[in-house]
Amino acid sequence: MTVTAVRKDPQSLTMTLEAEFDASADRVWQLWADPRQLERWWGPPTYPATFTKHDLAPGSRVEYHMTGPEGDQPKGYWDIVEVEPPHRLVVKDGFANDDGTPNDDLPRNEFRVTIEETGASRTRMSIQNIFPSTEAMEQLLAMGMEQGLTQAVGQIDEILAEDAVGAPRQS
Repeated sequence: MTVTAVRKDPQSLTMTLEAEFDASADRVWQLWADPRQLERWWGPPTYPATFTKHDLAPGSRVEYHMTGPEGDQPKGYWDIVEVEPPHRLVVKDGFANDDGTPNDDLPRNEFRVTIEETGASRTRMSIQNIFPSTEAMEQLLAMGMEQGLTQAVGQIDEILAEDAVGAPRQS
């Protein structure tokens, strides 16, 4: 399985997911940089994402919605803080109202993606979520954040396997 560890630390208000892939850092970065590839894995299988705005430049905003099995479409956004292709991405992550404005009834968090090659064609990706408070951490975890992120990242191997057998890459 792709995901090798998930660590929650209530003292530092963090949850860190680690995963390893048989791919270069550049290839793993493309899974974030290309919105059509990101749609293939962001969100658990029962809640696939559609990205309606995607620009990974610092200061920009990424907007998306997920579509649930009942047709519900919760919205979210990332305010891009830092970008260092292909190794680092830092975003402020939040929920959005139907009109795209931030939903202040639900907590925001920051996540930091680190991508590093660990050997020949092997890459480790870490996603560290940093919560603003114990209450925010507890609320997001109770909403299924850990399971959803684990399921989402678990879909990446299939995308990378298509590359390995020469299947056309979706972009």
